[in-house]
Amino acid sequence: MSTRSRLAALRGGDEELPVGLTLLSAAIAAVVLSPLLWVLASALDASDWLRLLTRPTTVQVFLNSALLVVGVTTASILLGVPTAYLTVRTDLPARRAFTVLLAMPLVVPSYIGAFAFVSAFGPRGQLQDLLAPFGVEQLPSIYGLGGTVLVLTLYTYPYVYITTRASLQSMDTRLVDAARTLRHTKWQAFKRVTVPQIRPAVAAGALLVALYTLSDFGTPAIMRFDAFTRVIFVEYNDVLGGGRDLASLLSLQLVVVTFVILAVESRVRGSGVESDRTGRGTTVRLGRWRWPAVAACLAVASLALVVPLGILALWLVRGSATPSLAFQPTYALNSVAVAAAAALVCALAALPIAYLSTRSDHPLPWLLERASYVGYAVPGVVMGLALVFFGARYGGNLYREGLILLPLLIFAYVVRFLPQALGSSRAAFLGVSNTLPEAARTLGHTPREAFRRVTFPLVLPGVLGGAALVFLTTMKELPATLLLRPPEFKTLVTYIWSVQQSGYYGQAAFPAFVLLFVSALSMLVILATEKYELGGGDQDE
Repeated sequence: MSTRSRLAALRGGDEELPVGLTLLSAAIAAVVLSPLLWVLASALDASDWLRLLTRPTTVQVFLNSALLVVGVTTASILLGVPTAYLTVRTDLPARRAFTVLLAMPLVVPSYIGAFAFVSAFGPRGQLQDLLAPFGVEQLPSIYGLGGTVLVLTLYTYPYVYITTRASLQSMDTRLVDAARTLRHTKWQAFKRVTVPQIRPAVAAGALLVALYTLSDFGTPAIMRFDAFTRVIFVEYNDVLGGGRDLASLLSLQLVVVTFVILAVESRVRGSGVESDRTGRGTTVRLGRWRWPAVAACLAVASLALVVPLGILALWLVRGSATPSLAFQPTYALNSVAVAAAAALVCALAALPIAYLSTRSDHPLPWLLERASYVGYAVPGVVMGLALVFFGARYGGNLYREGLILLPLLIFAYVVRFLPQALGSSRAAFLGVSNTLPEAARTLGHTPREAFRRVTFPLVLPGVLGGAALVFLTTMKELPATLLLRPPEFKTLVTYIWSVQQSGYYGQAAFPAFVLLFVSALSMLVILATEKYELGGGDQDE
């Protein structure tokens, strides 16, 4: 049902909804939307807003962020689409291995990648040391726009790669074969048949890349590039200089830009080409391009994985102990605890919304579900700032004494990552036929018993998969954690950030490996619950 028809149905809809479940879903959606009101309220509190928004440095921050989003999104499409095509549709050697290798950069937080690239290619970095005996005195700077685009592309292109792979695996490739029989060249068949079919998936992946780039704080900060998030964080901490007004205004501007990106994506993605069949056509033979394609895939995976892992291993070997910055195991336990709490709350909050939206044609559940996605589009630094504003204004002594900071931190995680649990749970509910609980009702079970005994066991893998995705994302979240954590509460990411800021890179190596290990375990759970196809199709016709 289209948006227009749903809204029309909302005006004249007569389907009765379960009151309790609808009220619960509406309450969850309202709570998720509430931080946006606090962003607006803090911006309205700012004085001299017009001068702040129109001064040259503010305009430059906007242009920098726009260039960054366009550059990273374009480069991610140029990397993600060809690698997805190679691993699904061609006779690329070792496709199973490349399928996993090319997805693994998603496990690496981009700020750890940025640490590694600065250490490897920055001034007095590892590469500079290697080349010094050959008379190379200086390398091109890794800082600025170019380095930021490079690092963010390497750790976000898997969003395009994974969504495009899924689309290529489900498309009807016999249409491509039909185009070839009509004397279209391979390129013409790709452009006229394949591209329209995968365009929605590419747009979905590109949207995730754009939103991630716009909201990322760690990478621009490390690469010394003035994007929205870096300037907002710096201005927020400039209490004496009155920077909080500018931080609030930039936060509102960032939210507006985020919604503009969502609107643009919805217009360009299209609906694809519908087909009632899926099938694997003839595998594309790479011929003399076979080994160059292998080299290209190896280069991408090596740059994204070997550089950070190699640098972390080097830091681990060379690491020097500084007692005041010593790593404590409680930091890892704190990370796991808050991530598990956020995953549990997200899984529970997603259940009523997902159930209602899949079991009713009424437009109200659809609106509640869409509203729950808004928080995902709000960058972590903006979310953190909004909750700081709320806590400072209404939290009273509880906020000043730090007693509600931890609940606010978990709330920020839930608002931002609820859509991940919601999407997975919704897909699981869609896979359960209505006839199964109805059969349980005919055997005398109440609706609640039918849900508990029949529906819930069937959707449980999807619910767990969504929770694992929330856990993985929360473990890596940096800006909201920095803004909202209690003073003595340290996690893996805040510890890594603090030692990096102090210049003790060696002490960041072990917790970074712990973070990557836990993230990789979460990724395995996600792949297992989604029965991820690693083969890329081995059947040739």
